[in-house]
Parts: sequence; structure tokens; C-alpha cells
Amino acid sequence: MKKLFIGLLLVFATCSLGAQVNIVKNNRSVSKIICAPNSQINLTAANILQRFIYESTGCHLKIASNITPHLNDIILGGTTPKEVTTDGYALSTEGGMLHITGLGNGTVYGVISFLERYLKMDYWSDQVYSLPKAKDISLPSISFIENPTFRYRQTQNYALGKDSIYKWWYRLEEPNEVFAADYWVHTFDRLLPSAVYGPSHPEYYAYYNGKRHPGAASQWCLTNPDVFNIVVHRIDSIFKAHPDMKTICVSQNDGNNTNCKCPTCSQIDKEEGAYSGSLIRFINKIAERFPDKQIATLAYLYSMQPPKLVKPRKNVVIMLCDIDCKREVSLTENSSGQEFVKALKGWSKISNNLYVWDYGINFDNFVSPFPNLHVLQDNIRLFRDNHVTMHFSQISSNRGGDFAELRTYLVSKLMWNADADVDSLTQHFLKGYYGKAAPYIYRYINIMEGAIIASGKDLWIYDSPITHKNGMLKPTLMRRYNELFDEAEKAVANNQIFLDRVRLTRLPLQYAALEIARTEPNMDTEKVNHDLALFEQRTAYFKVPSLNERSNPPAEYCQLYRDRYLKQNDKNIALHKPIKFLIEPSDKYVELGQKALTDGLYGGTTYVESWVGWQGKDGAFVVDLGETKQIHRAGADFLHQLGAWILLPRQVSFSYSTDGIHYTSWQTVNIPELRINKVLFKNIEAISATPLNARYIKVEITGTKECPSWHYGVGYPSWFFIDEVTVE
Repeated sequence: MKKLFIGLLLVFATCSLGAQVNIVKNNRSVSKIICAPNSQINLTAANILQRFIYESTGCHLKIASNITPHLNDIILGGTTPKEVTTDGYALSTEGGMLHITGLGNGTVYGVISFLERYLKMDYWSDQVYSLPKAKDISLPSISFIENPTFRYRQTQNYALGKDSIYKWWYRLEEPNEVFAADYWVHTFDRLLPSAVYGPSHPEYYAYYNGKRHPGAASQWCLTNPDVFNIVVHRIDSIFKAHPDMKTICVSQNDGNNTNCKCPTCSQIDKEEGAYSGSLIRFINKIAERFPDKQIATLAYLYSMQPPKLVKPRKNVVIMLCDIDCKREVSLTENSSGQEFVKALKGWSKISNNLYVWDYGINFDNFVSPFPNLHVLQDNIRLFRDNHVTMHFSQISSNRGGDFAELRTYLVSKLMWNADADVDSLTQHFLKGYYGKAAPYIYRYINIMEGAIIASGKDLWIYDSPITHKNGMLKPTLMRRYNELFDEAEKAVANNQIFLDRVRLTRLPLQYAALEIARTEPNMDTEKVNHDLALFEQRTAYFKVPSLNERSNPPAEYCQLYRDRYLKQNDKNIALHKPIKFLIEPSDKYVELGQKALTDGLYGGTTYVESWVGWQGKDGAFVVDLGETKQIHRAGADFLHQLGAWILLPRQVSFSYSTDGIHYTSWQTVNIPELRINKVLFKNIEAISATPLNARYIKVEITGTKECPSWHYGVGYPSWFFIDEVTVE
């Protein structure tokens, strides 16, 4: 484990009182930058240093190599102290020169540290930084070493794809820099393509529910010797094509409980007391074939808990994921987190080579409040204290996402130094990024943090603002939040840059208000239309790309909102009419379904409100209009959300009756399979050119019942969800 080691050693004085090293004096350079050796990493460090010294002082320091250094020169590279670990660095002013050296990317990170400490530079976002102007750069005696908490640090932010300096500044790495050919996670189908082997060798794939399941999302039969031989040959060819790479990930496809349960695999897992047993035995065999490489694998969903007997080889990296945990408190403080902690402690007893994949944002609603900043440090310290050496904090941080800039800033600082002062870092960022609006943003963060804890509601990574409309987003608190943002905007009204940042940060609160408003039976349509127009205008102005991980853009949401929630359907004669189920929904939806299907309120992109679901079966119900009426259209609203195993049905049939006994077939609609990841709503309807006399409308739905081979729930029951039923 790479723990932070900071040693500040006073170097004996070699001259009278004053600066140890002078780099710039009266806007004139008295220093050179010397790369020793002239490696790519040293040259990158030199270019960054040269650029920002010039921007601060107007002085252009020469970059050189293979020359004799002189007093006041800056030397990048050279002998690294033995205390320095991977990506760590050492700074000193020994001999009247500034020495910056490190391991891995350490020289660049040492330059970043120098710029932060001595030029007072900060980097906030995409091409957004603060760098004071200076006439002089004079350094005191310096001697310190700094090592990162984790040897590998990965997170997310929209700036990473646009600004190369941002990545260096935040000391981050990307999978393609470490994992051969970008074989990072969910690699089973890349290593053993089901399109190639599935049709002729179904025995290579997982057995459960009475059959084999070959497919793009399937797992392997880990005790099949042919699978092992094919995969080893494939890995060997990958490493030969990428001789400089040392790590590859051999890991299960996405999906839960889809592991092989054939007699041989089941026997191993029974002996090991966990589904990870057969996996680790398989991975160990691969690791034995490649002793000079690292073989990574996921401990994810069904494989999260460690085995009892087998231990991962030293060159096996366990990538442990906490996807099912709630986020309102630290992982040690709720039952879902405690289950993960149990797994973490178990793995840490048998491996010193752990990688933790942590999840820290609402993936169904990026642009929605997600107050979990207060748990970041506790969780990162927990990882550090349990042999975690590599860490990925998956926080998305899309433009417009909840505190996207601050969230990445804090996560990156903590992955480097788990013991950093989070409150000081937060206030420093807020002051630098928001200017005079900072106190109001700080209070907003703290009030919402208290509100989520006091509410007793879970904070989930597939959550909806509607879950919290009687808790942290209840009206009295929403009023207070908006007052704080009003004050924040007022404080920076004369500074367009700061004002824009405040307004960008306000978007999640505006989105939450819109989501909650559509669930209210007495919606103030005039106000909602105004708020929606403002949200649409601001998201377009700030170029917010998506509202969720399914790539639904704001403009699409706004148009859908108008069409779906703001249009009053006065012609709907099914409104508030009773429902009789012929095939009932899944258990928890039976009671809800009595009203939700005809309450006039349409569900949103998450299925946590208004939607009524059937799992692994067909559905059927009758709407009673109360008396015989002339009708010409009937429709039912369906949800498509692959990430939640919610698929459109195969078929919907409509029939009608005047007595509730004898039904006349009206129309059957066949629905093509849809594989796109975007969240969609699909209105399936029957239409008659001439009026029909009917009191009872029967709707019969043929579901997919089982997730198909291309879906990561392959072989398990799928869902379909209906919300509003309309009749005209």
C-alpha cells in the first residue's frame, strides 16, 4: 500500500538569510529547466513548468538537456530517494538548485505540487485555473517527499476529454494506460466472443435455470478446459502485441447471478463458500501462466464475497465493486455498506493487491442533487486501511452534473492524500471557483447534507428526486435552497464568469423541482412552463450533454415534459376509472396499480414512481368506464430502460365489451425488439376509424419474460412497466 509520506527536512543553509533558489527576478529569468535525463515524462514536466512560469511572470525559461547545471537552475529527473514510491516525488533545493524527481509520473506531479505551493496556482475545471501574476519567484530551503495513497487513481470529469493539463493536475490515470489493449472490465465476451463460439460450443458458457446461456452478456463455464486454453492463447497474443503493458483484466460480463452453476462449478463454489471460488481458481491458473504480468478480475455482484480456501496469487488484482451500497452515510454505517465492508475485509486478509471501484453519483439522474460529499473521506480511508492500492471513483461528473467540478476535485485530492482536510479543500475550491458566492454555496451543501441524513431516506445511485420530495427536497427546504442560490447569484451579479458557474451549479436543483412538480395533482402549469423554459435555456447555454448515463439530452427531456406532463388530455374517459387485474402485477405493484394506471400522472425515466411492473410473466387487466360509451382510441404507456431489465413487451392486444363477459377483438400490436440504451416511453394503442360501443376495455400484454442473450440479465426474468392507460 502506498501511504502518503510527507517529510519536511530543513536543509542546512549555504548562504545568508534569503532565498535558497531564485528562478525569476524582476520579471527576468535567472534559471533554466534541465531534463536529466531527456525522457518523455521529464519533457512533459518541463513544458508544463515553462508554460505556467511564463503565464505568471512573462519569463520564458529555456528547456535543455545534457548540460552542466548552474546555481538557480531547475533539474527535472535524476536520482530518486529510496522513500519515493510509484508516482511519488521529491523536491529539494540542495546545492542552490531546484531538484524535482519522481517515479512513474512523479516528476510531472512534483512540478504540479511546485506550482500549487509556490506559485499559488489552482486548476478548477476545463481550461479554468487561477494563477497570480508575479515579478519574482524565489524559493526558501525545500526538502520534502510526497507519495500517493493509491498507486493508481482514476475518476471522471468532462474536462478529461478536453484538457490534457487537467488530467496531469489532478494526478489521474486512464485504463488504457495500464491495461493491455484496453482490456479493462467486463472482458469475457472480448476474450471469448460468443458470436464466434456460442453457436457451436454452448458448453463454454454458463449453465443455470436448466440450460446453457451463450451470448454477448453471458459468463463462462470456468471449469471447461477448452475455455481456459482459448483464453490463455488469446491473452498471450495480446501481451505479445503490447509488450510494454503489464496488466490485463479477465473479468465477468455485466449482470448478476448469471454465473455458471453446472455440477463442477457448483461443487467448487460450495467448497469455497462463495461464487468467487471458481473464478479465483480460474484466474490463478491464468496468473500462473503469466508470472511477470498482472491479471485483474472483478469481484462484482455475485462474485463480491471472497472465497474461504483459495487465495489470489500475488500477481492477481481483485477489482472489488460496491455498486449495491447506499450513499447517504459512510459504508460502515448502513446495512448495504456493511455487506460490502465484510467483503472488503475478507479480501484484504488474502490479498494485498486490491482495486476498489466506488460509485458516487446518481446514474439515472446526473443533473440532480446527490449530497454525498461528506462520506468521501471516510470511504477512501476505509479502502486505504484494507490493502487497497488502486482506486476508481466513478462519479461521471458530466457538465451540469451535481457539483461535477467540486466532486472531482475532492475525490482526486483524497485519492492522493486520504488524510487531507476536506473542509479546508472544499472552502478553498468554493472561494476560488465561485468568488463571493462561495459562502452561500457552502451553506447549501451543508444544509442538504444534514437534510439527507435527517430524512432517513436512502441515497441510491439509481435514484429519483421524487424519492426525496418529502425529505431533503421537501417544500420548506427547497425554498431555503433557492434563497441561497438567489443570494449567490446576487453576490456575483457583476461578474459573468462567476455568475455562470453559480447558474450551472443550480441546474440540479431546478431539475429536481421540475421532476417533483410533474407528480403533483394540482400542478401550477404557468410556473412549471416558466421553470421548464429556463432549464431548457440554461442547459443549452451551458452545453449540458446528457441527463443520465443512458444519454438522454436535456432538449429531448424538455420537449417530452411538455408533451407528456403539461398537455391536458380532457378527452381521456379512463381517468380515475377502476382497474381489474386478470394477471396481476408483481407483488409490490398490485395495490399501486389500482390507481396509478388511471390517475392522470405519467411516470418519469426511473421506475420508482407511478409505474406498475410485471416480472417474468404476461399481464392483463380490464378498465371499467362505468357505462357504455362510444370510443375510438385506447392506449397504454410503456417504459424502456435496459439498465433496470425493463424491456418493451412483445405484443399488446386490445379488446372491448359492453357486458364484461363477451369481448370483441380490436387490435393486436407486435412490438419489435429494441436494444438501444436510451430511456424511452412507448405508447401502444388501438385506433378505430369508426366509433365503437364499449364499457370495458381489456388490455393483454405478452412480455419478453426472460432477458435475451445480448442483455446482461440473460436467462433471468425481465420486466415490463406500464403507467397511464387512456381511452378516448
